[in-house]
Amino acid sequence: MTGDTPGGDRTVGVVGTGVIGAGWAVRALARGLDVVAWDPAPGAEDRLRSAVDRAWPSATKLGLFPGADPARLAWADTAEDLAGRVDWIQESAPENEEVKRPLLATLAAHSRAEVVIASSSSGLLPTRLQEGCDHPERILIGHPFNPVYLLPLVEVVAGEQTAEATVDAAIAHYDDLVMHPLVVRTEIEGYLSDRLQEALWREVLHLVNDGVATTRELDDAVNYGPGLRWAGMGTNLTFHLAGGEQGMRHMLRQFGPALKLPWTKLEAPELTEDLIEAMADGCEEQAEGRSIAELERLRDDYVINVMRSLRPLDLGAGRLVAEREARIHEAGLAAVGSGRWSPGDEVAAPLALYETVVEPDWVDYNDHMSEWAFLTAFGWASDKLFRYVGIDEEYRDAGHTFFTVETHLNYVKEASLGQPLRFTTQVLGVDAKRLHFFHGMYSGDDLLCTTEQMLLHVDTGSGSVAPILPGPAAALAAIAEAHAGLPVPPQVGRVMAISR
Repeated sequence: MTGDTPGGDRTVGVVGTGVIGAGWAVRALARGLDVVAWDPAPGAEDRLRSAVDRAWPSATKLGLFPGADPARLAWADTAEDLAGRVDWIQESAPENEEVKRPLLATLAAHSRAEVVIASSSSGLLPTRLQEGCDHPERILIGHPFNPVYLLPLVEVVAGEQTAEATVDAAIAHYDDLVMHPLVVRTEIEGYLSDRLQEALWREVLHLVNDGVATTRELDDAVNYGPGLRWAGMGTNLTFHLAGGEQGMRHMLRQFGPALKLPWTKLEAPELTEDLIEAMADGCEEQAEGRSIAELERLRDDYVINVMRSLRPLDLGAGRLVAEREARIHEAGLAAVGSGRWSPGDEVAAPLALYETVVEPDWVDYNDHMSEWAFLTAFGWASDKLFRYVGIDEEYRDAGHTFFTVETHLNYVKEASLGQPLRFTTQVLGVDAKRLHFFHGMYSGDDLLCTTEQMLLHVDTGSGSVAPILPGPAAALAAIAEAHAGLPVPPQVGRVMAISR
């Protein structure tokens, strides 16, 4: 099945270009893939391209792979045309079995037999969607969450005729998009996440319908409490903690009797016009005049910030943010032809391993890059150097890393929100346990800032300084030799003082 060995040269077909389809397009484009889209609605292509443009700043903040470009989005004239041009099909038509089934049959009839066709359905059974399709073994559900270009969860649901190889291909495909493919082992309507969301949603409707609370009050009840916990742990682990040292067992014994109390109403109330208006009025009041586009940007910014806040803790979506950053760095090195150092490689002098833009959380109220953010950006430049010489997650997991013991920053010019940055790296010296290097930060040809750093190689198990392992040691020695003829930057060794 196509997708077993995903990479940057495959083409993704997006069928249906509403909110979900547009999100899939952005996700694939940000991965550096080609996308072919189709939707029969009048004006759909223009709306899709506008949606991609709106979402692209958020995708950029999360991180773009080499080759990521909205210009790689193409439009197909028909579903048949699209099916014959792509390596993977993601169908995102309206949630209607009578619409999806014939559409999937058309896609199956005009695509190669090995092309996986995934439906973005949020609750329909894949077994029913497979009916009448050529090669039904390559049909399954790939159910994402909005905004697709940010949220990493995708539920993978197989039908009765879905081949195991198709599920494996889907896992590989979504993993390559840096998502969390959650295989739903039992084919069930609504799958997993939507069934959980539906329970909360029905209770919201009851509480508004009964006049108990407004939409704002109910959102506050989640935003300021359980929602913050759910971002990293979810319901079960959160309640496990509620049981103290004895965990979930004690929690259920203590609070279990409350389950018999009439606290919730899981059956949905009748969706009357009054209830619809109450819900709509409440949400419009919460919006406080902000447009959907403004609220989308606000949502995107806070989702990115929440995910990034979980990154150093290796929790939930934070783990995938870290993985995305690592993969982007690896892909970036390969894209500029540096890859990882190998004996005999020609070493650039200085190295040019990292480019980025000034990100929103790096700037102050004047939209100027904050002092601490310069060091953060230089940290990413250092990470590029480390990966180039073979110091990566595997190296660190084995108990070896560098600790910075001294840093000198020299600020030359301001940097503003969205400004492109490029970095140069010069190795000034290296021995068995120490590394001395210098980074320059530029925008175009303008020097913005420099840093000089001294690092010690450490065995994290013993907490003591230790020799650099042979592979990185050889790479750093080769770089130092290649850089030996470079002039020493004037900022190196500079002492801060007021002349008397």
